[in-house]
Amino acid sequence: MTTEQTIDPQAEVAALMARSRAAQAQIENYTQEQVDELITAMVWSVAQQDISEKIAQFTVEETQLGNYEGKFLKINRKTRSALYDIIDDKSVGVIEEDKERNLIKIAKPIGVVGALTPCTNPEATPVIKAISAVKGRNSIIIAPHPRSKLTNKMICDLMREALKKMGAPEDLVIAIETPSLETTDELMKQCDRVLATGGAPMVKAAYSSGTPALGVGAGNACITVDDTADLDEAAEKIRISKTLDLAASCSSDNTVIVLESVYDQMLEKLQAEGGYIVSDDEKTKLQNTIWEDGHIAPRIVAQPATNLAGMAGFDLPEDKTFLIVPETGAGEDHPFSGEKMSVTMAFYKVKDIDEAIALTNEIQAYQGQGHSCGIYSNSDENILKFGFRTKTSRVMVNQPQAPSNSGNLWNGMRQTFSLGCGSWGNNSTNNNITWEDLINVTWISKPLATTKVLPSDEELFGSVIGKLK
Repeated sequence: MTTEQTIDPQAEVAALMARSRAAQAQIENYTQEQVDELITAMVWSVAQQDISEKIAQFTVEETQLGNYEGKFLKINRKTRSALYDIIDDKSVGVIEEDKERNLIKIAKPIGVVGALTPCTNPEATPVIKAISAVKGRNSIIIAPHPRSKLTNKMICDLMREALKKMGAPEDLVIAIETPSLETTDELMKQCDRVLATGGAPMVKAAYSSGTPALGVGAGNACITVDDTADLDEAAEKIRISKTLDLAASCSSDNTVIVLESVYDQMLEKLQAEGGYIVSDDEKTKLQNTIWEDGHIAPRIVAQPATNLAGMAGFDLPEDKTFLIVPETGAGEDHPFSGEKMSVTMAFYKVKDIDEAIALTNEIQAYQGQGHSCGIYSNSDENILKFGFRTKTSRVMVNQPQAPSNSGNLWNGMRQTFSLGCGSWGNNSTNNNITWEDLINVTWISKPLATTKVLPSDEELFGSVIGKLK
């Protein structure tokens, strides 16, 4: 009789940390040129055409989530774009001089980044997190979801080989090859900064680990189409976003809100783009399929529309690629107003932009507050009103939400797959997380040429003195 030897997670992670720290120490004094060569090599190791094709196919086969086309775009194009976005940034030495305040800011590495990655985006997420870490002269240990552990190892091995060929320590990137909750918990406790992308329990655990953490909130993107929008453009881009990687991304269009004056036209155009309007009976069947005991059923995540309809027990024409669910309410009694992680969108009619904003806030107060919204409009007044009054970190204007809010070549957003949601989403940041969040900064302060002088009480308090008498 044999006894299976168990590995102590604390000791296992401690050993990985020792390797990672030793590697990080070797690049702590690298020049900007050396650092940038490393991250360029890391991306090239996965972004070559034949390698990207292999990774994309392998990812779909292992996870059974999403589709080849979406995975290929992420590993082949998104990684390139992320590199292009940061390659000219100064991340070594003096990164800023504020002459007015006589301050100099010097970038310093954090040490070891502990990264958590989801099974829905396991192909490009490790790469983007790794280059962000190394750009700041850190090392990184990546803990994948068990469903994508082989994909994660494949990608990390490719980056490690590239680092070695560049004369750098390959342990700058380490994959946890046998992931578990216990191992991930230990990684979060022992590393110097946690970078968590995944579900709410994972992010909550990151913030509770005792280590400074960057976590991201849940997505539930709400898209508004007003009466000034180009409806053909809006329909096409909503379809692109809704079906990208079969809605594996939390940035997929979960809700579309349309002004009543263009509602019927928009619905027709979405149907022409491959949308299928579910009947009341089909809506009930679909609801019972997507949610089990109040939670999204894992089997429905990022599946083709035909598979989803088949699970729900109704037929779908072959030319239909996403499901449109007419909806009127928001909150727990209307589950379709929440995130669906599938090629399913809730569809609402409102009278004007003010009602669209109010409904957006109501929906996202239920799920997804702080993450992302979008608007198709050619009215600067409506766009600005939408931006001012929604509780969101990102408003994408006339852009497909899923490939845009994390940065793309057609906008100025930072390229990443880690989107902070601010206090709205119980996050410590609401920016697009990149290398700038993975450094320490030393501030050098010199005396001002002329010391500031406090103004008189009349100048400083004059606007309120009279009101307080």
